[in-house]
Amino acid sequence: MSLVVTTNVAGMNSQRALSIADRQLTTSLERLSSGSRINRAADDASNLAISEGLRAQIGGFRVALRNTQDGISVLQTAEGALTETQGILHRMRDLSVQAANAGSLDDDARGNLQSEIGQLRNELDRIAGTTSFNGRKLLDGGYRTVFHVGADAGHTIAVDLGRGTSAAALGVDGIDVTGPGRYGPGAVTLSTAAAPGTAAVLTIAAAGGSAGFSGGTGGVSAYTDLDGTISVGGRSFDLASVRYDTAADTDGNGTRDAADLLAQLNRAAIVALGLTSPPFSSPTPGTLAFAVAEPLPGHTGTAGAPLSASAADLARSTPTFTAAGGASRALTAIDAAIERISTVRGDLGAVQNRLEHNIAKLGVALDNTAASDSRIRDTDMATEMTAFTRTQILSQAGTAMLAQAHAAPQGVLKLLV
Repeated sequence: MSLVVTTNVAGMNSQRALSIADRQLTTSLERLSSGSRINRAADDASNLAISEGLRAQIGGFRVALRNTQDGISVLQTAEGALTETQGILHRMRDLSVQAANAGSLDDDARGNLQSEIGQLRNELDRIAGTTSFNGRKLLDGGYRTVFHVGADAGHTIAVDLGRGTSAAALGVDGIDVTGPGRYGPGAVTLSTAAAPGTAAVLTIAAAGGSAGFSGGTGGVSAYTDLDGTISVGGRSFDLASVRYDTAADTDGNGTRDAADLLAQLNRAAIVALGLTSPPFSSPTPGTLAFAVAEPLPGHTGTAGAPLSASAADLARSTPTFTAAGGASRALTAIDAAIERISTVRGDLGAVQNRLEHNIAKLGVALDNTAASDSRIRDTDMATEMTAFTRTQILSQAGTAMLAQAHAAPQGVLKLLV
């Protein structure tokens, strides 16, 4: 080996080795202090891309968990209100059963029962109108939404709380347990498009233009709409809702005729008005009479003539038909409402169970995804500490050897003496 003083090759080699050890020592210190194996893209470019994708999914899982828990809170709020609604309906039913016992109650007693039912009905409306979550009403019939319960697009669960739970929506707003089962004078009204004071005409006319309550043959296939709305005991029936051309052959004579239309009118009116007997009759061909206790002026009619009656005439009459008993009708309506609320609560419970299962699934997915990201991103402290110790020793050794390399050229001075 030649002795030179201008180029210290041994020192250069020692310095290069020391620089490598220092860089490795700095990297180890950064990983140990931050806890992350990848602190910049240069540390591990390909695994950084994988890790970022996993972290995006982890964030989605965490938000989905919150969304699901919020959804459960919404359903629990709605279900709690429905529990009270159902309790109110049960109380209304108890009162209706009590009112049905006509043999032991007078009108005052039934009136007291009806008063409590009225208050309960108001509470149904209040609960339906005020139950809300974060400003959104739940039981007014308009709550239809989806909960996003996953980390990716399309991971949703739909929720529909139905048509609402107000007294009207449940069909219990008109129950009256005080009803004697018979409508008296003034309970029947007739409204038409006719000017005030003029006759209200109820007529059935053949499609060909010839008036009459006969027909259905000779090419006649349809009748014009009836004009008028009958109101009895707070319930209404629009005659225009029934047309001859939709009537079935009820009497089996092979022809859809006036008798078929009359049967259809009565079936529809009985349901709409809550009656127990048909309200319409045909005293003579060409006329349509509303069944009353005594004939109204001008109601006899002749063949082919329309029926004319003023609203005042009809209001003064006393119908001969009777309504279904108030308490009995109330029980039927309340039972239907209880069944509907039970169905809604069952649906809410099923959705809540789905959300609970989703929380369990998200928890497992979150744990496994976080573990996978940790294996890529986090520092293995034991391994890194071993590397740090090794690099620290190399750094110290490199420093010592660099000092020796700097001292070696001094031996040349002995040759110069």
